[in-house]
Amino acid sequence: FISYWHQASELIALKPAKALEIGVGSGFLSSYLRRRGVTLTTLDIDPGLKPDVTGSVLAMPLADGAFDTVACFEVLEHLPYEDLPRALAEIWRVTSKSAVLSVPDHTPVYRFDIELPRLGEIRRLIGHPFPRLQPHLFDGTHYWVIGKKQYPLARVEADIKAAGFLIRKTYRPFEFYGHRFFVLEKR
Repeated sequence: FISYWHQASELIALKPAKALEIGVGSGFLSSYLRRRGVTLTTLDIDPGLKPDVTGSVLAMPLADGAFDTVACFEVLEHLPYEDLPRALAEIWRVTSKSAVLSVPDHTPVYRFDIELPRLGEIRRLIGHPFPRLQPHLFDGTHYWVIGKKQYPLARVEADIKAAGFLIRKTYRPFEFYGHRFFVLEKR
């Protein structure tokens, strides 16, 4: 649920008048956001999940700039990496302002958590100084993940920027550092 909390928190902080969620998943997030007053449209390739719109992130049947914010959480890694630029271009096309993405990140880190009198709690994820990155092998669901030999963070960030986005914020939640979030602004 930590990932859901970050998803909802990042999206709500952008205060969209109209938002698009790509990938319905369990429906938990869309239900929560709608209860919080977010005007939300869902899109998924699987009609069995009952999205508002059935379609692919690679060719969304939606108007240009139709949404203030587009949310795409834990979806893009299910596409071959070669399709990422096309998916990002589609997200850029249908948003008028911003997007929030999350994808798996397996970059090795150490978690540092200490509470000191007068200083309070200090929590940090510290990158491994000499990581031995393994090559990514398709596992039947994930075509790629950040932190594998072929998919360093710098490559993913370069593709996001090439799609026309400014990366306002990127982070891995301390409590569940297997996901990386990107808060993007359309340039």
